[in-house]
Amino acid sequence: MPTVNLDFERPDPALVARVAALPVATLHEAAGKVGALPAAIKPMAPSFHVCGPALTVDAPPGDNLWLHRALALASAGDVLVVRVAGHYDAGYWGEVMSTMGRARKLGGLVIDGCVRDGAILERFGFPVFARGLCIRGTGKDFDARGWIGYPVRMEDIVIAPGDLVVGDADGVVVLPQASLETVVGAAHEREAKEAEIIRRLEAGEASLDIYGWNR
Repeated sequence: MPTVNLDFERPDPALVARVAALPVATLHEAAGKVGALPAAIKPMAPSFHVCGPALTVDAPPGDNLWLHRALALASAGDVLVVRVAGHYDAGYWGEVMSTMGRARKLGGLVIDGCVRDGAILERFGFPVFARGLCIRGTGKDFDARGWIGYPVRMEDIVIAPGDLVVGDADGVVVLPQASLETVVGAAHEREAKEAEIIRRLEAGEASLDIYGWNR
């Protein structure tokens, strides 16, 4: 089996832009409450927002060589989605890699592990979503097996290459391409309904009455 697969479709950029305008929590609800990545994966700066097709990476524990390889292979707009085989406590990513990601116009990084150089990540502006910060370094074992462009699992969520990855201050959701049009429509409906609920709450109504929970 080859270790690199770049033969996958990406969502239409116009559709990606429509999804990017919606809150992640709304998208998750509109998708049927599926696709939420582990809550431990958070933006490394509150302003970070990510929306783009997943270029998946399955990296050996404590090793970031496959992340460097993915950076070299990724297309503009791609979001690197990285599994680190449960070895969270290492700094897989930092200033050097954010510089390359920004220069190559990638969409961002979502990693099921830690990163470092946290004080400068926000200034760089390249969106990074991770479990936290860790100063422990990583290795580069040229004989270690990894994969790029194949499905990866984060807890109970399987992310396929080309799935749309969306993240904001609340967390990250992954949406299969086939569902995007349906999810966008449902998300706009939810936004409209919520706006009406907010109006009623501001007018003095109780949430128990609005939702019919006053029993």
